[in-house]
Amino acid sequence: MTAALRFDPIRLPPECERLRKEVRAFLADEIAAGTFDPHQPNREDTDAPEFSRRVGERGWLGMTWPKKYGGHERSFLERYVVTEEMRVANAPTRRFFVADRQSGPVLLKYAPEHIKMDILPRICRGEVCFAIGMSEPNSGSDLFAAKTRATKTDGGYLINGTKIWTSSAHIADYMIAIFRTSPPTKENRRHGLTQFLVDMKTPGIKVNPIGQITGQFEFNEVVFTDAFVPDDHVLGEIDGAWKQATSELAYERSGPERFLETYYVLTELVRAVGKNPDTRSAEGIGRLVAQLHTMRRMSVSVAGMLQAGKEPVVEASIVKDIGTVWEQQLPHRVRDLAAFVEADATNRETLENQLSFAIKTAPKLTIQGGTTEVLRGIIARGLGLR
Repeated sequence: MTAALRFDPIRLPPECERLRKEVRAFLADEIAAGTFDPHQPNREDTDAPEFSRRVGERGWLGMTWPKKYGGHERSFLERYVVTEEMRVANAPTRRFFVADRQSGPVLLKYAPEHIKMDILPRICRGEVCFAIGMSEPNSGSDLFAAKTRATKTDGGYLINGTKIWTSSAHIADYMIAIFRTSPPTKENRRHGLTQFLVDMKTPGIKVNPIGQITGQFEFNEVVFTDAFVPDDHVLGEIDGAWKQATSELAYERSGPERFLETYYVLTELVRAVGKNPDTRSAEGIGRLVAQLHTMRRMSVSVAGMLQAGKEPVVEASIVKDIGTVWEQQLPHRVRDLAAFVEADATNRETLENQLSFAIKTAPKLTIQGGTTEVLRGIIARGLGLR
């Protein structure tokens, strides 16, 4: 083995529990005000700019970042609590989530100072939305196969090609994308990729929506035709973006959102069975909760590693693999357990609507953030098995 896996049994400190109460109270007020319905995951519009700004006002965006950029210099564990509560409540986080989770940290590491001073405070205020430009047609999660080219020109680069499955590109202000700046070498397939900050208002960028079976339009195809990106929007090393992207994906793959995306069907099942479940329901729910608790402990452990300045790429990939397979299967398990439950008509209707939506959205879960097959390859490589 080339790496030893370690999931330290981290416990959330008291300040995290105090913060949890604050977040729950805030979300309860938002629900009472009609901002969103936690029991309706299939709402058509999950983009909520004013909600995003209110979250920023509470200091819950850019929580771990330096204060000079609008951040709050709090811990990754505190940020974990905010993410967990937002996800459990089904809050409309689409506008700020990617920017806060991974785009901001990338800019902190690699962007020029004037870009940091401009964009990072706006992320912290909940004012800007980011998309991630990685996947391409005919390449799936194989980033080495990226063909969208960035060709050097006076003062910058001209971008030509297509990114696909690009979540939230239709509302994004910026994209952090990987483009090919030179061919790969025989010795190193990873060579030749460079990371860029792209202003989505740039001429030559067209966003085409991709409909999902749920009726939502979260994914997009983004076509670049001689779109100009200035030199100061290059992030990090020319031709050496693979390590940067790998580090970025540790943020994307380890959070509670990777096993809580269909969580609402479990809570609705618990409501349906009531306080005196039969043996079959009690055992089934008990197994699901035990599995959920285990994944949560692993995810909190990864947050602790990030807090310690580590890059838990393999551990994050394990959390994402296990978590997304679990949340993909959860609606089917809940449907089986609910088959013999006698619930009131309102609760039964809510549960059936949630199950219908969850089952239709489930196929994307093991694809977004890296397919299961790619993740297992990363894990095998990290363990020295390939």
